[in-house]
Amino acid sequence: MKKPKQVLISILAVLFLFPLMGTFAQQAANSGSIEVITTFVYPGGTVISTQPQKINSRGDIVGVFIDSTGVQRGFVRFSNGTFSAPIVDPNDTVGFTQGRGINDSGTVCGDYATSDGNDHGFFLSGGTFTEYDVPGALSTDVFGINDAADFAGDFSDDDVTLQAYVNVGGTITSFSVPGAPATLAYQINNSKQLVVGYYIDSSGILHGYYRDANGALHFPIDPSGSVQTILFGDNNRNWVVGRYADASGITHGLFFVPPNNFFTFDYPGSTFTSLNGISSQGNICGRYVDASGIAHGFIARVRGTPPTKAAGPEMKARRGVIPAR
Repeated sequence: MKKPKQVLISILAVLFLFPLMGTFAQQAANSGSIEVITTFVYPGGTVISTQPQKINSRGDIVGVFIDSTGVQRGFVRFSNGTFSAPIVDPNDTVGFTQGRGINDSGTVCGDYATSDGNDHGFFLSGGTFTEYDVPGALSTDVFGINDAADFAGDFSDDDVTLQAYVNVGGTITSFSVPGAPATLAYQINNSKQLVVGYYIDSSGILHGYYRDANGALHFPIDPSGSVQTILFGDNNRNWVVGRYADASGITHGLFFVPPNNFFTFDYPGSTFTSLNGISSQGNICGRYVDASGIAHGFIARVRGTPPTKAAGPEMKARRGVIPAR
């Protein structure tokens, strides 16, 4: 029997897997644009989904690929276009290892699953895995890491509620959007001024949020017309990327500038675009799904500053600190 978190992940996969077809770049207004540089898939005839997650300043991309049997593995696409061997945590017992974040030193973070249905975090550096769990937690994910090796993710101590956390210099700070059964933190930038992620409200709707340098949570972050919003990545310019779904079932890539400005990016001809990571240089990694259901990765870049539109006011809240143990 699946535990609540696994059911949640399955539901999210269904919510955001819409078929599409695409060609190359989208041009925005003269003041700025997001332009696709190239597309890619993890090599191998059985790969049905390539899902880039984060990109570092060197242009290395970490991600997840899924084969035809449903097995998930991490990977790195290096800046020269070559790929690492599949990343498999040695404690993965169920075919589920995900590469989630990468910093400029090449340290990869991610998560893996075990037969008890729980996730656990890991770091991979120089070919060596280091396991990580929030102290006392049953389940831990590590979604993003900055160049100082501060990192962000989520954890559960009851297999029911997910709380977000950041680990800065060894101090763990946990936080949740009030009333939300799940809050997930996906990235912390080098300045530590901005943490981004999403939460699920009591009605099961996904909304973006960000946490500022003072520890205040800003939410909900939803562009106009959104019925589901996720924020995945940020950079040192406080540019944020993610995606949102509209009522017609189309999922759009999202470029967001706090506090409330949005720019929509759609891979040409597609009904599903996801922007997942952004480097300090403005390079973006993301994915789309073609007409046959295959998910492709792509690399794009920001030219200038894309024209954004303001949304409505958002709410704010704060939570406290759990000392490292």
